[in-house]
Amino acid sequence: MITDMLRSSRPLSWINTAYPFAAAWLLSGGGWEPALVAGTLFFLIPYNFALYGINDVFDHASDMANPRKGGAEGALLDTTLHRPVLIASVALVLPFLLVLVPMGGPASWFILAVSMLALVAYSAPPLRTKEIPVLDSLTSSLHFVTPAAYGAALAGAEASMVLVCALGAFLLWGMASHAFGAVQDIGPDREAGISSIATALGAASTVRLALALWAAAGLLVLGTGWPWSLAAVLVAPYLVAGAPHCSLRDEEADRAHKGWRHFLWINYAAGAALTILLLLGTEVV
Repeated sequence: MITDMLRSSRPLSWINTAYPFAAAWLLSGGGWEPALVAGTLFFLIPYNFALYGINDVFDHASDMANPRKGGAEGALLDTTLHRPVLIASVALVLPFLLVLVPMGGPASWFILAVSMLALVAYSAPPLRTKEIPVLDSLTSSLHFVTPAAYGAALAGAEASMVLVCALGAFLLWGMASHAFGAVQDIGPDREAGISSIATALGAASTVRLALALWAAAGLLVLGTGWPWSLAAVLVAPYLVAGAPHCSLRDEEADRAHKGWRHFLWINYAAGAALTILLLLGTEVV
């Protein structure tokens, strides 16, 4: 049971939420303080356990028809685990919230509230934004952007052009990534009667939209100024991975899975390159 529940939390993706928080905290002037440890641990494990666990519970119907589920990309939770997963999600998240809230102020409270709302609303009714085309991609992107925004707010950062452009680019990147990932699930989602940006726009149009959003994210990064603007080139691998699928027909949408698997590893390479740039850039500034 514990193994299945941990698999549901997508350990391969834990770093995608913990890293943005920690990086934003440190770059905003935060030091090696309890808030850094608590926030990083929260966005590393409890946050992902709740995010993906809730998703797997309420997506059970479509997951049963999805051949890529049952591994690193999502667990096939037995229905007997649904209630334990939901209870465990609350039990893991609540103690961290009780610790983090007193550490911040109104700005961080607001961002944390938006993050928690997006976490639940994406999968669970009555909102279930996962089934509202375009809003599904926006909500999904907030899952990764809000940890970064929260880290900056918790560290006391003030709104600036660099921060706005960085978070804006991150939001567009997240929307593009979600949209591209949704393409491979067009078949299972339609079979289960689930709407998404990909089922609404079709495979080819969704891939093209994802490419446009990735490109827009790269352009927005240029607004961060030197040397941070060098990060704009990091969108190139995503464009290369997605471009071959821009004429994909809906009947062959599952072929986009190959590009998605490339995307998962590109994230690690791009993250490593971004880390080096941030470290070097901080020294230059």
